[in-house]
Amino acid sequence: MPLLPDADAFKRLADGSARGLGPCLARAALAGMSAPYAMVIAVRNAAYDRGLLPAAHAPVPVISVGNLTLGGTGKTPLVAWLARMLAARGLRPAIVSRGYGAARGQCSDEAAELAVLLPAVPHVANRDRVAGACTAAAAGAQIVVLDDGFQHRRLARDLDIVAVDATDPFGCDRLFPRGLLREPLAGLRRAQAVVLTRAAAVDADRRATIRRRLQQACRAGSEPAWIEATHQPVQLRSAAGNTQPLSTLQAKRVAAFAGIGNPAAFRAAVAALGAELVGFRPFPDHHAYSSGDLAELGDWAAALRADLVVTTLKDLVRIRTDRLGDRPLFAVEIALEILSGADSLETLLAPVAARAAGRPA
Repeated sequence: MPLLPDADAFKRLADGSARGLGPCLARAALAGMSAPYAMVIAVRNAAYDRGLLPAAHAPVPVISVGNLTLGGTGKTPLVAWLARMLAARGLRPAIVSRGYGAARGQCSDEAAELAVLLPAVPHVANRDRVAGACTAAAAGAQIVVLDDGFQHRRLARDLDIVAVDATDPFGCDRLFPRGLLREPLAGLRRAQAVVLTRAAAVDADRRATIRRRLQQACRAGSEPAWIEATHQPVQLRSAAGNTQPLSTLQAKRVAAFAGIGNPAAFRAAVAALGAELVGFRPFPDHHAYSSGDLAELGDWAAALRADLVVTTLKDLVRIRTDRLGDRPLFAVEIALEILSGADSLETLLAPVAARAAGRPA
């Protein structure tokens, strides 16, 4: 069972906390590899900016939700929030994604998670996002929420929203593979809105510093709207769909594990719920749990004398069991809560929603 997830190991390498000759040599090699990556990104973005590479238009409006960094920025709760909001307006939204991490013929972790959260909202997974958007429109969708679409510029969009994780906003300030940035921060110039996720996890001074830094990367006078949001635990959910209040965790001995891009954020969320967190195990993002993994997790929880085990909904949809050994297993269901900037976001969303409904914007 892997106890050191690839993402954590790479993060320590990228941010310099992994010391010694080996990590230093690895960082030097990765820095050399970042240069051609940066060139490809710059040329590609310039080609789209100048119209040399055309963007295809879907038959319906498209709202893209993406990020600038690798790893978990909390996009899925934001995608779910947007889809719910659009449905509440009487629209028929669909979610379109690449389906990253899915085996052929299966849905991705995020798609399976969204199917639990939004059973009435169709989800189209297609590596060709243009074709996916057309499929969604042909099936009756009035508007498309494009998951992880910021760098997928071949599909034109009516609104670009970028999620930035307050607990790790700048991707170690270096482009992949030396760091975690998918593209330079200046890419935010294409965005109309930035949603600072997990904003409640840092103080006001840190949030202000992040905002200033991101604004400096944009052209003066054209900064994207600024929205702050938090990931709010709302309930516990079993694989069978049964729910329990969060108070179930209070004063209980709880073991937790997660195979997501930012496992530390999940650990902090569980600890804040009043549980006695007796153990935590991180796994690589999109980890495919084997029967051996699950058996070992059950033994681990028993050895810790845990009353129950919790994980993320993204992990639970992969595991699909209500127990690990003789310990009950629940996911902590997370929802996005807007803390500030809701009016700015509404100003951006209203004309797009109006076009989707066939009304003048």
